[in-house]
Amino acid sequence: MSALPRHQLIGLLVVGAVVVVLGALWARSGGAGQGGDEARASGGGAVGTVRVDEGGGGRLVIHVAGAVRRPGVYRLEAGARVAAAVRRAGGATRRADLDALNLAARLTDGRQVLVPARAATGGAGGAGARDGGSGGGAPLNLNSATAEQLDQLDGIGPETAAKILEYRQQHGGFGSVDELDAVPGIGPGRLEALRGQVTG
Repeated sequence: MSALPRHQLIGLLVVGAVVVVLGALWARSGGAGQGGDEARASGGGAVGTVRVDEGGGGRLVIHVAGAVRRPGVYRLEAGARVAAAVRRAGGATRRADLDALNLAARLTDGRQVLVPARAATGGAGGAGARDGGSGGGAPLNLNSATAEQLDQLDGIGPETAAKILEYRQQHGGFGSVDELDAVPGIGPGRLEALRGQVTG
């Protein structure tokens, strides 16, 4: 077989170089990794879909949950506040109780921002909510409970209830019941006694 003429050989080399460059550009643009906006959890139904924001160069990965329009995992810039996380998740819903959050609290990587919904009030001046403190009712939500409701819990007086509210304001809410251990005056023993009475 005779060798290709010089001009044909040069043409083939140019075409090959163009194909390699185009392929590299396509790979860097994320063409092969598209469709990462949502990650499906193992649970069934519509609740099994979790929004994951892969865009932006944020240094913090934050899970925004509760009474927001688009709950999910988002990336935010270092130094961002709780208010920025709520905005990134589409803003609060009408049922949200933003007064229970410290919107100015600084976020840390891996934190969950739980936006609580307003608690339903009883017909007779909220007496039902007050009576259900440590009785056999539903567990009390640490992110929406009032000082009066916390005061009804076993071993929690007005002073400790105030400290719980102060912690909630400073840290943007409770991610779990275990965080009660960080509240002054609540040790491991009291935390175990409260586990069945509260939720995070």
